[in-house]
Amino acid sequence: MRSSVKIVRMTEVKTKRTEADAQTFLTSVDDPRIRDDCATVAAMMRRATKAKPRMWGSNMVGFGAYTMRYANGKEGTWPLAALAPRKRKITVYLMPGFAGSETLFAKLGKHSKGKSCLHINRLSDVHMPTLERLIVGSVKAMKKKFQTTED
Repeated sequence: MRSSVKIVRMTEVKTKRTEADAQTFLTSVDDPRIRDDCATVAAMMRRATKAKPRMWGSNMVGFGAYTMRYANGKEGTWPLAALAPRKRKITVYLMPGFAGSETLFAKLGKHSKGKSCLHINRLSDVHMPTLERLIVGSVKAMKKKFQTTED
């Protein structure tokens, strides 16, 4: 009788904090509208986290950090809040499902969502005070749930 053993290799996480300069990255975004929108969202994230911007991988700007323990016992570190400029939109990384978030998303304006990300074509499409409330609410929920650092 043959037994089969399945070997699972954990791939290395690509989204890690780097020493690249986040401000240089943000000012190098080609599209002036996306560059300006990113600067506005970055300022909101900085206020919400009280942390300076840091690069995570090659194209994500994160603020603060939290450590998450997975079911297998391993730990991973991720930004508390983050954004990534794309060709035609901005991706904002938030904690989904915090109290009141669905009401805020309903008031936000034109956007699409993924599991833990918000896609915005342009900030003029969304209600800015609501976007800031989403960012602040997400950061508060993350700080309650996980061990965080502001570095």
